Amino acid sequence: MSLILFAFILILILVVIILCIRIVPQSYSFVIERLGAYQSTWGTGLHLKLPFFDRVANRVSMKERVLDFEPQPVITKDNVTMMIDTVVYFQITDPKLFTYGVENPLSALENLTATTLRNLIGELNLDDTLTSRDTINSKLRSILDVATDPWGIKVNRVEVKNIIPPDAIREAMEKQMKAEREKREAILIAEGEKQSAILVAEGKKQSMILQAEAEKEAAIKRAEGEAAAIKAVQGAKAEGIRLIKEAKADDAVIKLRSLEAFEKVGEGESTKIIIPSEIQSLAGLVSAVKEIK
Repeated sequence: MSLILFAFILILILVVIILCIRIVPQSYSFVIERLGAYQSTWGTGLHLKLPFFDRVANRVSMKERVLDFEPQPVITKDNVTMMIDTVVYFQITDPKLFTYGVENPLSALENLTATTLRNLIGELNLDDTLTSRDTINSKLRSILDVATDPWGIKVNRVEVKNIIPPDAIREAMEKQMKAEREKREAILIAEGEKQSAILVAEGKKQSMILQAEAEKEAAIKRAEGEAAAIKAVQGAKAEGIRLIKEAKADDAVIKLRSLEAFEKVGEGESTKIIIPSEIQSLAGLVSAVKEIK
């Protein structure tokens, strides 16, 4: 009987020891209380607690968490009510403060985010709210990070996910955006037409310049040709005179040549010809010679 009792007691002790062994997983921490008071924080690994005295008060995940809050109504400085929803990325850095710092820390973080967001938006106009997301995110993260330090929470990032203005404001914004797009389109069309007109004018200008240069070159070539022709004629005349001089022609030959020239003139349309006296005498001589023949 005593042997059975001893075995029972031994088995009971072993069960109690096994139940007092705790393994803390990676990225978790256990907050341990002894007789209702904080005792220690267990990190990753194998731990043994005192039976009947120690208990695990809280199992805390040390991973980064994400809280996606529902849209909150906020009022801007110019009294426009809009809906804004935020996303908060946070991480628990002190399991003890997270366990004992505030009742229901996640709910406290949500309410703190909503009130802080209302305060920030209340200092901005509608246009500033729509165009200053980065500024709002930065200020909101900074305020929340400082406020949650006593709770053992570190706020890593805060993102304003959606800003939903009233329907009337959205319609006015859409009309404004449409007007801006039409304005940009009209400007682009006008710029295109302007560039096209400039290119056409430049083309005409270049064409006129080229045509003028071509006419100039043609005139120069014609003038050069005429000059060459005149030079050739004058050269031929000079050569004829030189040959006459070399042949030692007398005055009668020269006058005879002059008479031949006047004969050619007489074949033209002129009705009146003035002949020098020396050539007139020569013409009489020629007539006499013809009669003798």
